[in-house]
Amino acid sequence: MFLRFFIFFILIVLVEIYFLQALKTISVDYTPGKKKIILYIAYTFAAFNLILSAVSLFYPPPEWNNFFRFISAIGLILFLCKLIGCTFLLVDDIIRLFRWIISLFQKTPNETIEGANHGISRVKFLSYVAVTFTVIPAFSFIYGMVRGAYKYRVHKVKVSSPNLPEAFEGFKIVQLSDLHSGSFLSTEPLIKAFTIALDQKPDIIFFTGDLVNNETGETDMHLETYKMLKAPHGVYSTLGNHDYGDYKQWDTPEDKIQNLNNLKTVHEQSGWRLLMNEHVPIEKNGQKIALLGIENWGGNLRFPRYGKLENAHAGTESYPFKILLSHDPSHWDVQVSQEKQYKDIDLTLSGHTHGMQFGIEIPGLKWSPVQYLYKHWAGLYKQENQYLYVNRGLGFLGYPGRLGIWPEITVIELSRV
Repeated sequence: MFLRFFIFFILIVLVEIYFLQALKTISVDYTPGKKKIILYIAYTFAAFNLILSAVSLFYPPPEWNNFFRFISAIGLILFLCKLIGCTFLLVDDIIRLFRWIISLFQKTPNETIEGANHGISRVKFLSYVAVTFTVIPAFSFIYGMVRGAYKYRVHKVKVSSPNLPEAFEGFKIVQLSDLHSGSFLSTEPLIKAFTIALDQKPDIIFFTGDLVNNETGETDMHLETYKMLKAPHGVYSTLGNHDYGDYKQWDTPEDKIQNLNNLKTVHEQSGWRLLMNEHVPIEKNGQKIALLGIENWGGNLRFPRYGKLENAHAGTESYPFKILLSHDPSHWDVQVSQEKQYKDIDLTLSGHTHGMQFGIEIPGLKWSPVQYLYKHWAGLYKQENQYLYVNRGLGFLGYPGRLGIWPEITVIELSRV
């Protein structure tokens, strides 16, 4: 472990030296005052990264608290952006090295002097390119951490089905997903998000999994905030792949089991009805629809399949309209919309993808790298008479921010037409 961090530390040192050289190249013609400011800022960020990486040699990042992880994420982003920027210089230096080696075998060495022609030299031009490809991504991703992670967006959609009972015309659902509570430094962002959700005046609220990153302890400071969520027809939830603690090394198998049991208790204490491969009726004015909820069921990327849709679906034949809560949208691709016995599930609500927390969503263009992994990754989809809605997630994981794919609060209005 120490050797791994030491190698990473050396790599950071080399990249910082390389990037500082690029800054010195482009600032050579600047006024002394402007040059001093630029280099002081660069030295400050370089020192920040070096100190952070040095600390990691003796205090491993897995043991850091959320605040230090947030700080380290900034350092990592700066390093990766510098690494990308320095790639341009590295490629040029490699080409120059090969040319120099070839020149050793030539009878008449090439005496062209770099920068002898009028205009900007190639070295200076590539230094500008390196700095540009460092600064712009760095500012963008840091903005995504400071502001983008909490740039909550309400997405409103209408789902129409002739199977819907008349009493449920205009029935309003609020869906939340992927809180990843352990990624938040305080309760304020969740309070803000839940307030926005309640302002939509929902008839019912659904949470579609990943309440935590790994451990139930992540929920401790948020428990009272979870209790904010209330609706006339209740709050219902299901589990996501992170809720099982599969990505943590537990001391004993019993500890892992206890962690999951504790998480189920948190759902109960919050006033949420956790659905575990079962269904419940939702009644309004004497008419009923069925709400099914299953445990995580991954259709690709080897995510675990704990869910048992056959158990949740059993006994729902008499309900004219059915809603399924299933965390992973690939479950809909593989099982719900493909197998004949589940063709009567009208609406499936999922999350899981986060939209990869990065992408572009503007009128006429919707793109994220996650679309190469998931056919259905954000928004409303329809196949024949079945609907799938994939929530972009409220929290974040890994990269502690969002850029372009903002955290989502979904409002779904049910209609017969």
